[in-house]
Amino acid sequence: MERLKNCLLKKPSKNDLDDGLETAAEYTERWTSVRIIYYTMFLMSLGFSIILTGVWPYLDKLDPHAGKEFLGWIVGANPVGQMIFSPLVGWWGNRLGSIRLPLLCSLALFSIASGIYACLELFPTDQKYWMLYSRFLIGVSSSSVAVCRSYLSAATKVKERTGAVSMVSLAQTLGFIVGPVLQGAVTMFGEDGLPLVKNKLHLNMYTATGWINVLMGILNFCLFLPFVFKEKRIAALEAMKQQGMQSEKETWKSMKPDYLSAWTLISAFFILVFNFVFLETLATPLTMDMFAWTKAEALYYMAWIMAVGAILASAMFLMIDPLCKRFPEQQVLIWGGFFLMVLGRAVYIPMSDTPPKLALPENATLASLRMEDDVTTYVYGSNFTNVWSNLTRVDFDYSGPIPTAGTETLDGGIDALGCPPSQEWCKTTRGMTISQFLVGYAFTAIGYPIGVTLITTIFSKVLGPRPQGTWMGIMTGSGCLSRALGPVFLSTIYTKYGLYWTFGSTAVMMAATMMWLWQMRERLVPIPYEASCRGEELVSVITKGDQASEEKKTTEDGGDQLNGNSKDSSTPGDS
Repeated sequence: MERLKNCLLKKPSKNDLDDGLETAAEYTERWTSVRIIYYTMFLMSLGFSIILTGVWPYLDKLDPHAGKEFLGWIVGANPVGQMIFSPLVGWWGNRLGSIRLPLLCSLALFSIASGIYACLELFPTDQKYWMLYSRFLIGVSSSSVAVCRSYLSAATKVKERTGAVSMVSLAQTLGFIVGPVLQGAVTMFGEDGLPLVKNKLHLNMYTATGWINVLMGILNFCLFLPFVFKEKRIAALEAMKQQGMQSEKETWKSMKPDYLSAWTLISAFFILVFNFVFLETLATPLTMDMFAWTKAEALYYMAWIMAVGAILASAMFLMIDPLCKRFPEQQVLIWGGFFLMVLGRAVYIPMSDTPPKLALPENATLASLRMEDDVTTYVYGSNFTNVWSNLTRVDFDYSGPIPTAGTETLDGGIDALGCPPSQEWCKTTRGMTISQFLVGYAFTAIGYPIGVTLITTIFSKVLGPRPQGTWMGIMTGSGCLSRALGPVFLSTIYTKYGLYWTFGSTAVMMAATMMWLWQMRERLVPIPYEASCRGEELVSVITKGDQASEEKKTTEDGGDQLNGNSKDSSTPGDS
């Protein structure tokens, strides 16, 4: 318990207390609350990702007739619930003036929904609908992300904001990484598992993920109880001191946010997430089409590529704060975030000297292959032969059908490696090289964490010290909308029109957003304090008064006019 307490506590340095806004004890309490927010953001990401690899076999076990179409609804239920309720929960937090009650309700709902997911065996009928309902409720509970971001803006000083938002983004990323790892770890329970209620409820590799969410949700709920979590809103105090105001309301009214900048950042966040989801949607089918990888190869190699990408992204989250101390945040956002994302899309435009590998069924005859002369040379197989596959490999020197045992799929059809001829563009476009794919992925793994972190950071500074629950809810909702629309748009464009349209359109989309951010760069700054402006005017007047006094002393024969002017000019300085 003492070790956990030390992990949560953060001791202030001498410089942290120089502004006189808080005591050492208040500083420690404030940073304890911020670290609880980190854990909450981690848990919300974990709640989404922990079931992704196991939801299909779990659904198929509960209802073999559900089908993959219904699986899409189940996966999409989470972001839809979060999108709808994020602005509402943010508004609720603003109205209350506190985030404790919204978060306690959200975490209680998270635990209940996770418990429903773990207990689907108990429902005699409509189990797939109960699964859909549970995932939607977990999405609703994830709308607490909006009030978490709002509180983070209120509980940090301007100079601390970038580092805090970077750590929150890192926590979210770790949640997405750890979720599938935990799902893999609980496979030791097997499909049958251990009986919890005889012949009714089991702890198996599917239900264990739900119970993990329940336990972690209860822990998070306890952390928000009054004797642990103490709300500290120092951003308003900092603004009040800078402006010389006596109340928070006066401070908010005197600091009008730049609404054009705010909506620009919300739009940029939508575009950034929209372009990132292509990795979740198209990475596996893209590699199977371009490199003739089998399903096993695609999963195996993509697992390694994504693991390295996650490590690279995590390192970038830690580098953002030092970078922003050397360069303006807007410049880091534009050149470190969006420019690298534009390059990541542009690199994916086909550059290979050879066309993609066409996928041909194993019972194709040499005659059928040569029906179109220009197709014959397009056919060759993958060089990756160390992973077992039930699919056909076709080489350049193909001389007829090659009988292979066990090539039939479950639905009685035949699969083949490469780009499906049903996608007409496969026959006419150039291919992508593995080097292109890796370089583009690296640009994305670096650019995305910089972009998503600094958009949130600058957004909170543009809004100022006012309650930001509703605004953060709108931004969170825009990201959820991207996650819902992005896969549909990208998969449709990719299937019908191919690589040039898919990556050309996304590169143009990112480049246009980058150019608009460049145009807006002077406005993407924290709200200026009026008091400091008045202070500069006062210093200017005092300086003029001092200059006039010196002139009076050095001019012995000054006339009445000069003496009068000196007196007048010194008056503001004396005041």
